[in-house]
This record gives sequence, C-alpha cells and structure tokens, in this order.
Amino acid sequence: MKNRVNNSLFDKQLMKSSLADSFRKLDPRQMIKNPIMFTVEVVTLVMLVMIGYIAVTGDESQGSLLYNIVIFIVLFATIIFANFAEAIAEARGKAQADSLRKTREETPAKRIEKDGQSHIVSSSELKRGDVFECVAGDTIAADGEIIEGLASIDESAITGESAPVIREAGGDKSSVTGGTKVLSDRILVKVTAQPGESFLDKMIALVEGSSRQKTPNEIALTILLAGFTLVFVIVCATLKPFADYVGVNITVAAFISLFVCLIPTTIGGLLSAIGIAGMDRALRANVITKSGKAVETAGDIDTLLLDKTGTITIGNRKATKFYPVNGVDAKEFLQLCVLSSAADETPEGKSIVELGREQGFRFSQTDLVGVHMVKFTAETKCSGVDMPDGRRIRKGASEAIRAIAEKAGNVFSPEVDKIVRKISENGGTPLVVSENERIKGVIELQDIIKTGIRERFERLRKMGVKTVMVTGDNPLTAKYIAEQAGVDDFIAEAKPEDKMEYIRREQQAGKLVAMMGDGTNDAPALAQADVGVAMNSGTQAAKEAGNMVDLDNDPTKLIEIVEIGKQLLMTRGTLTTFSIANDVAKYFAIVPALFMTSIPALGALNIMHLASPESAILSAVIFNAIIIPLLIPLALRGVAYKPIGASALLRRNLFIYGLGGIIAPFIGIKLIDMLINLF
Repeated sequence: MKNRVNNSLFDKQLMKSSLADSFRKLDPRQMIKNPIMFTVEVVTLVMLVMIGYIAVTGDESQGSLLYNIVIFIVLFATIIFANFAEAIAEARGKAQADSLRKTREETPAKRIEKDGQSHIVSSSELKRGDVFECVAGDTIAADGEIIEGLASIDESAITGESAPVIREAGGDKSSVTGGTKVLSDRILVKVTAQPGESFLDKMIALVEGSSRQKTPNEIALTILLAGFTLVFVIVCATLKPFADYVGVNITVAAFISLFVCLIPTTIGGLLSAIGIAGMDRALRANVITKSGKAVETAGDIDTLLLDKTGTITIGNRKATKFYPVNGVDAKEFLQLCVLSSAADETPEGKSIVELGREQGFRFSQTDLVGVHMVKFTAETKCSGVDMPDGRRIRKGASEAIRAIAEKAGNVFSPEVDKIVRKISENGGTPLVVSENERIKGVIELQDIIKTGIRERFERLRKMGVKTVMVTGDNPLTAKYIAEQAGVDDFIAEAKPEDKMEYIRREQQAGKLVAMMGDGTNDAPALAQADVGVAMNSGTQAAKEAGNMVDLDNDPTKLIEIVEIGKQLLMTRGTLTTFSIANDVAKYFAIVPALFMTSIPALGALNIMHLASPESAILSAVIFNAIIIPLLIPLALRGVAYKPIGASALLRRNLFIYGLGGIIAPFIGIKLIDMLINLF
C-alpha cells in the first residue's frame, strides 16, 4: 500500500477549515461566480425586504410575518448549504497545500560562485542558473538539474515514499526537487526555477481551490442551468397576470418559493464541489493535476499510450534459457555464459550469473585472478573476458558477434540464425556467445510481463479506451509483448517523432489521447497529448510539458486517472439527472397548492394530498434546502464507476438517479408536510 502525502495532517486541516471556509464563501463577490446561487441570493434579499415591510406596516396580505420569516430562514439555509458544499471540497485542497508549504521552508544553500568560492545563502536568494553544492544530510534548496556527481535522495516529503532514489548527472535521472533530502555522496545542482516558480510552488498553487478553472463541460452545464433559471424567471413573471385572471392572490413568498424550487438549485450548489472533488481524488492518488480540465478530459480518453519497459513489463530483462550450438557441450556453454557476464553489472548480466548458479556452475573471485574484463560499449555492442590461458569470450547482440566471427573467417551458422529469430519472435532478446571468435551458443533474455496487466487493459477496453504500447524493440519483439500483454496496438522502434505522429493522427480522427513519459524526449508528445502524465522522477522538461505529475512514479497510474475522470463525469451527470427529476415532484406540490382553490380541477394533481397551500409551499422549500447537504457526501465521494459500457451506464443511472430523483421528493415533501401540521 502506497503512502500518501501527509494525509494525517491533511485530514486534520480539513476538519478545522471546512466550516470556517463555508462561511467565508458567503462573500457575495465569490457567489456571483455561480449564477444560480447568486439568483437565489437576490430573491432571498427580496424576501428580507418583504419581511421588513410586513413588520413595519402590519400588512399581512402577503402572508403572516411568521410564515415569511420561516420561508426566509429556509432560503438562507439553502444558500449556506450550497456554499458549504463547495467550501468543504476546497478545504481538502487548502489543507493539502498547507502540508506542502511545510516542505518549502527557507533552506540554507552552499552557492558556488563563478570564481569557485562558496557562500551560504538562503534558498530565496537562489536564481535560475545558480549552482549550489549538497552533501549527505543537506536539504536541496531549489529545483534543479544535477551537473556533477550522484547521490541517494529521500523524496518522502513530496512523494510519501520512504525508499530513497538515486539521482545522477546526465540522462533522465538528473532532476531534483527543492525540499527533498540528500542521504549520501555529493552533488552539484544547477537551479532551473526562479524563486516562487519551483515545482512545489506550482503544486501549492494548483491544489488551492481558489485557483481552479472551470472545465469546458462544467461551463456548458452552467450555461444550460442558467438557461433553465432564465426560463423559470419568465414563467414566474407571467404567472402573476394568469393568477389575477383566475382570481388567485399569489404572495411574494409563494412566487419566490416556486422559483427557487423549480430552478436547478441542487446541482447549481453542488457543481463546483463535484469539480473540486475530482481534482482532490486525483490528489489523494498522489497525482498533481494542473487543472480540473485535465482530470475531466481523462474521463473521455479514447487512446492511451504507455511505455513497454517498466509499465507493461517489469523492466529488467532476465536470462531464461541457454542454447548451445554446433555440438558444444551444455555444461561447457554454461561456463562460457557465466564467465562472459563476470564483468557485467547490469541486471541482465547478473541474471545470467544467477541462472548459471541455479544450473550448477559457480565461480569465486579467485577464479577471476588474471582475467581481463571487457566492458560493454555502445561501439562494440558486446562485453566479455580475456582469460589467462588466452581464450577470448564475448557476449553481445547477434549482429555484433556475427561481425566478429565473420571478420575472423568463421561461420554464423543457420542453426544460430534460427534460434535468434525464434527468441525475437517470442518477445525475447537473444545474446550470442563466442569463444575465440567462434559461435558457441545463444542466451535468451525475456522481459517479464507484469502480473495482472492484461486484466487492467481489459478494464480499459470495457471503458472504450484503446491501449497502445510504445517501445524501442524491434517489430517482432514488440508484436509478441503486445499480444501477451493484451494491448490493442503498438509502436515498435519508437522515436519521439513517431509518438508525436501517432498522437496527431488519433487527434485528427476526433479522438482524445493520453500519454505518460519521464524523459526529455517524451516532452513533445506529452505536450501534444490531451492528457500528459509526467513522472515526478522525470526531467524538468517532461514535468513542464505534461498537465499532470505522478508523485509515485507509477506509469500504470494512468488507469486510475482515467477512472477518476470518468467518475467525475458520471457524478456530474447523475446528480444533474437527479436534480432535474426532483423538479417533477415539486410541480405536483406547489402548482396545485397555488391554484387548487380557484381551479378545483387541479386537485387531481395534488396526489401527495398535502394539508394546505401554505404547508405545501413550505414543505417543498424545506425539502429543496435539505437535499443539498444530503447530496454533499455523494458529490465529494463520487458515483461508483464500473466499466460496463456507456449505454449500460446510462440505463443504470437513469433508473437509479432519474427514477430516484422523482420518488425521493414525493416521499420527502409528504413527510415534511406531516411534521409541519403536527406543530
């Protein structure tokens, strides 16, 4: 089970800040952002004016003073509950930001000047391009790239993971984050961010609820709900002439109650909470999102690009079998394989030695006295040993060993060629072994597919997401791994431009694409993808290009992100369905109550048999107020998502939330009416 970022502090901050934030949100300047709730505030103000008028003049033609005060209190409660929904969601982000701030305290840094001298300065004085030194026990003062040395780094302050990681100059593991701690060795770090623009500063800004931007779907839904609100304003305005025509006196309280109950107040109050809670769920999965739009877009993803190594496979290839050829004795070939890997410190080399040990051949350091180790180079593409007796043992790629053998006048037999091709077709990597430039056999390396990964891809397929494996392997190996893992497509011998081209092609077909990456060469594709997830261990370029950062460095986290996005969309859709369905029952409560006296035929619509017009109106308004806090937990937790297909989900949610949204008000309003008449 992965640790999460300071969750105990996170939850304590939430408990302390939720209620206070709910009242802070009553600032009218904040509420104007929500047009529905702003409208409710205006009509509530009208109610307050009407109460003052009745209290001063004693004119109760608009209803008794007590009745109007009760209506006003319920409307005011509606405002508080609706704003509390957003505040409690934002409180999570603010508490998380507070915990992150604790890792961004002022830190002393040993800055290296141009003349080579060093000076102790505060982290706030460091600028982009400055170089500072860190040794064991130091806290890294600012974001940067290691330009010299390597060190073991404790990143638990950010990732929550206790296991240290190795960072070194050059390559994709050179990026370090301010606030993390050096556990060993010495490094020189070049600052890559200005003060106030560090990764932690950006994370804090991102998790602050006040900086959150509305997503396109949320904006569209807000416009739709605002349109409903406008329609009901017109309906209520034209209701007065009709009431006068049939001889019905409708009070201001009744008009306001009708309007507030019929507009989509419930979803209007919960809309922002749903969006913030979606970002919060991603945050609690240790994924920093740069906007709610990124989370929401993940819910609509059509295509998902994943690296093979470390994502679909374990990442370290292991020796699985030895193939002696040309009549070579199996035991003799076993010894050659192990000796050829004596100088190989890679996981692959160690796995060859381990397999040899399992099959009965061991060597000690005394056996290596006088042995010359030949290390692997990119130029020779092979490694091995030169034995004291003059034997030259080499192990490497088939092309490299073929070249060595043929240059010495020896044959690369069809038997070897067949084994090499068979291993490649089965998704493995063949390493050919030679002694004195004569081919002795082949070692099979296999990249082990992660347990359960096929089932995870099946879950994505049920969601309608196409999975694409990206690998630098040859097409034969890539095809085998793709079939074993259960992905839908693959890109073999992938270069940065190949990833970009694939993403663009999918987008031109009208699809949304997600991708993960950690290297500088992944940055263009991360920026091009609709959802780009960068690993926290990756380069600064990758983290800047993506719109999410996974603090756990778990490439398969994309699957969780997609589910969170779909859950966000599902929650918004189901609560909207529930809210609109609520209005049907409110019609049957309020409209018959207003006109039943003058138009007896409307009595047939009074199917709830409410006691009086006054109690019917009051019951509907009270139900409208209390349904919001009852739905807050659902908005924050989200509707349970199951990968059962869009049409099946639609039917399921229409049945549960559509039908439930009609039935619940009938029951609730009737119970409230009975309670009112008891008192």
